[in-house]
Amino acid sequence: MDKQITMALPSKGALAGPTLEFLKFCGLKVWKPNPRQYTGEIPAIPQMNVMFQRVKDIVYKVADGTAQLGITGLDVVHEYSDENVVVIHDDLEYGHCELVVAVPESWLDVEDMADLVDVSLDIRRTQQRDLRVATTYTHSTRQFLHEQGIHHFSLVKADGAVEAAPTLGYADVVVDLAQTGTTLRENRLKTLAGGTVISSQACLIGNREALLGDDTLMQTLETTLELMDASMLGKRYYHLTANIQGDSPESIAEQVLENPVTSGLQGPSIARVYGRQAATEGQWYTVTVVVRQKDLLAAVAHLRSIGGTQTTTYPAGFVFMQQSTTLQRLQQKLTQSV
Repeated sequence: MDKQITMALPSKGALAGPTLEFLKFCGLKVWKPNPRQYTGEIPAIPQMNVMFQRVKDIVYKVADGTAQLGITGLDVVHEYSDENVVVIHDDLEYGHCELVVAVPESWLDVEDMADLVDVSLDIRRTQQRDLRVATTYTHSTRQFLHEQGIHHFSLVKADGAVEAAPTLGYADVVVDLAQTGTTLRENRLKTLAGGTVISSQACLIGNREALLGDDTLMQTLETTLELMDASMLGKRYYHLTANIQGDSPESIAEQVLENPVTSGLQGPSIARVYGRQAATEGQWYTVTVVVRQKDLLAAVAHLRSIGGTQTTTYPAGFVFMQQSTTLQRLQQKLTQSV
């Protein structure tokens, strides 16, 4: 493959560092010859080039085809993308935040979006003006407010500290990103029940036209998605190995499978243990099973209850299924759009 593929990655902000860590975890470590350069490579995929951009500009670069792939925030995609941008994977499991509606804490009787509807009508009636909403997410905010039944409002475009707008007096409420809510509370703002505009996280996007017409891109993407899917699935599983004394592999398997948590991805593997101890104390077997991380302690407890000893565990790392589920979903999405 001589043709080069370009992936746009965040150059700064909350997603920049975690994105590089995520790709490294997937076996797709980014090599950047100089920290100040805005280009790089992914040695594991020689045909993949990297360009570093602001999260908003990543959407634009993918939309116009300058980059065929990109990783950015789902909130940014909702706000700035067009029909030529397709979301390939909507949750890369990091960079979680929410775009929320927040009002001054002094508005004691305003707790949910229905209350805010009443406030907007009251302001319209008593002050002959619209509810002023400060945000950088004008498209998403406008759509959400209309869906909530708020029609008398004006958007105040704020590129700086949005949270300060009510205190400074140029807006009544804000719509802004929040991770922990600390910044909102520090500015004496509170979120409203039902006021989540978008639940966002890092996502993988692609140029629809290029995905439909570029075989090299699809082959490269298939490799990328296989690694991403396998690594994200691997985080959820552990290999668990224990030695158990028994009459036969079948009898041990039956005991292991008595508890659903030790059935693993596809049941246990059992192998005979050869050694001096086995000859003198009876036959021992090594049981290996892949269990969910959340079931790890329960699985260890069950193996102990049936005689398991010398139990060891280690992360699964990569779990490759028969096929990349993300690639399957993308292929269906592209087929439907043709």
